[in-house]
Amino acid sequence: MAEAISQVIEKFLSQLTNIRRYSDNTIKAYRNDLSEFENFCSENSKLKLNEITEKFLKKYLVNLSEKELDKTSISRKLSAIRSLFRFAFRNELIETNPASTLPNPKTRRKLPSVVDSGSLEHLIEDNKNTSDILEKIIIELSYGCALRVSELCNLRYKDIDFEGSTIRILGKGNKMRIVPLGSKSLRLLNSYLNEYPVTNQNDYLIRTSKNEKIYPRMVYRIVNRNLSKVTDVKNKSPHTLRHSAATHMLDNGADLIVVKEILGHENLSTTQIYTHVSIERLKATYKKSHPKS
Repeated sequence: MAEAISQVIEKFLSQLTNIRRYSDNTIKAYRNDLSEFENFCSENSKLKLNEITEKFLKKYLVNLSEKELDKTSISRKLSAIRSLFRFAFRNELIETNPASTLPNPKTRRKLPSVVDSGSLEHLIEDNKNTSDILEKIIIELSYGCALRVSELCNLRYKDIDFEGSTIRILGKGNKMRIVPLGSKSLRLLNSYLNEYPVTNQNDYLIRTSKNEKIYPRMVYRIVNRNLSKVTDVKNKSPHTLRHSAATHMLDNGADLIVVKEILGHENLSTTQIYTHVSIERLKATYKKSHPKS
């Protein structure tokens, strides 16, 4: 007997949570996109997954386009649907996969926002007020180690190797990686720990003045406020620091595969976007400074 779409979605999300160990934010995004798709199916009297055809999926994509969603959002929603149907097909919940041949809408990938290295150094070095040590270490580690927000928030004291000058990061899909810890980051981290000492190895590394774990919204506010002092880039989020770190490494001759490992990307193609950023920066510098430009 064919299963209801809602049941298959829950089984799929359960696999992502318990077996593939996706992050809470990723699960939430999948749930939102698939719930929207489920509602559309219900409105069109499609309650079971085996009732969905390729023609119906194209009708859904037209519906998304009529809502004037950008192509990146539509691609993300389509990716969630593809993953759902792939899961159902592999687990023999459906006999054919109607989503297997659906093409992605053509998108022009946006280049990430980048803050120049001089501005970031000025931001970290210029502020000598020790009361801001929490904000400084958040910016320093986010940029210095090219961390995702969730990775920064979940760092524990035991993840730091002070002798080896490395930091152990638990990334997406519970994948572990080791990232170098620069001398400046290490000095600032020691200063921070003098003010915010830990009591055991399992303590979260970065904590508030109330000894509580930091959280993504707090990190965003701190980064946004501080970046506003030194740059006019539109996106002043913590991820901008990660983008900037990757771009600056490539600008200074780092190997693309090394940058991939530091960032914790699964595919090299994800890292390659930063080569385009560096090329665009090179072009901008040429046009601005070369007399023959």
